Amino acid sequence: MNVLLEEVGIEDKQVLMNLLELYQYDFSEFDKADVNAHGLYGYKYLDHYWTEPGRHPFFITVDDALAGFVLVSDFCYLCEPGDARSISEFFVMKKYRRMGVGEIAAWSVFEMFPGKWEIIQHPENTPSMEFWEKVITDVTRGEYRKLEAETEDWTGLALIFTKGASQ
Repeated sequence: MNVLLEEVGIEDKQVLMNLLELYQYDFSEFDKADVNAHGLYGYKYLDHYWTEPGRHPFFITVDDALAGFVLVSDFCYLCEPGDARSISEFFVMKKYRRMGVGEIAAWSVFEMFPGKWEIIQHPENTPSMEFWEKVITDVTRGEYRKLEAETEDWTGLALIFTKGASQ
């Protein structure tokens, strides 16, 4: 199994938009979001990934097939601006879950962008919380902080840690 991250070019924005709809459908179980009048969730920050520095969209592929995406940003709720990065959204399609794909993708992102990280999970998304707790424990050998973080929509658990050059 060959898991890779591939930067999403503007020409593949529609593909990412389609995957975001699947992600938001899954996530609606936790945030109770509804689709709009067109039957879509929409993602208000999508264009920002090609217009603002500090934002990086990636497809996750498995043996050249699309398996999900990772949206990396320098926007953080708790860390000082410009001092850390966050994973804004992280999605692995159900077919590829529990195979190590998400873990490989997460490690790849942290290797790509060494330094301080902030990852916030929705408090009702137990699978996400278990996933990130395991990955970050492995990445940091247990050296991270857990803090409550308030987003614009909900209050969740933030994991703050350093990986790589600044460690």
